[in-house]
Amino acid sequence: MSAFRCGTVALAGRPNTGKSSLLNRMVGQKLAIVSAKAQTTRHRVTGILTTDDCQYLFVDLPGYQTRHAGALNRALNRAATEGARDADVTVFVVEALRCLPADRAVLERIPVSQTVVAAVNKVDLVANQRELLPFVERLQGLRAFAAIVPVSARTGRNVPELLRVLRGHLPEAPAAYPEDQLTDRDERFFAAEILREKIFRALGEELPYRCDVQIDQFRLEGALRRIEATIWVERDSQKAILIGRAGEKLKAISSAARRDMETLYGGRVYLGTWVKVRRDWTHDARALRQLGYG
Repeated sequence: MSAFRCGTVALAGRPNTGKSSLLNRMVGQKLAIVSAKAQTTRHRVTGILTTDDCQYLFVDLPGYQTRHAGALNRALNRAATEGARDADVTVFVVEALRCLPADRAVLERIPVSQTVVAAVNKVDLVANQRELLPFVERLQGLRAFAAIVPVSARTGRNVPELLRVLRGHLPEAPAAYPEDQLTDRDERFFAAEILREKIFRALGEELPYRCDVQIDQFRLEGALRRIEATIWVERDSQKAILIGRAGEKLKAISSAARRDMETLYGGRVYLGTWVKVRRDWTHDARALRQLGYG
């Protein structure tokens, strides 16, 4: 029997290539929040998959930010660069048939000494599969990848092959976590992430980037989880948009988040949400530290 392996696998790429969806697919449970907007992933989330001969520690990194400037994005880019550098192997996630300048910029930030496997995601959306081969050949010209694996995070296509390839690049080592543990994050963290996901999905193009969530209270009362959360914005006008007419927008966001929390925790949740203004918090290093960035 082959030796047991355990190591870290960083998922790197520009925003919206499907890194979080791929992590959720490989772990078998929704751990990383997902939306169609860039900057959805802000915090490093480790998803743990334990098999008979390997424990994979998947680290979902923030997508490298070029569109939104400021202290927040500098912190996200620093986290993405350091995470890709420090892992045992990095998975470079790229959309099938779309290798943009932003993708190449991510590759350039990964040290040449790092082992990199390219995961060509969203192959299920390619109408003519014969177009994949020339795209893979073009990718091969960008870097000496350890392997290039076409996958679909949505359908699970070829994900077992990606896992097989990754195992071969992880060190022989005992498991770092119990076999039934799925993540290194606690329930409080996921409460904030779920609420932030609903904000990203419900609001327009710009406002979500000016919002963040802070959990003020997380308390078990018998079978009930009582959660109080603050949603921070930068302007009074943003607060009005988030709350909506007669509070309807905030109520809808909070209700959707509460339902997801109850599914995740397997029990009843009371969720209280408050919207507060903190001027220019995305450019404020002290505020960012208080919110867990860097």
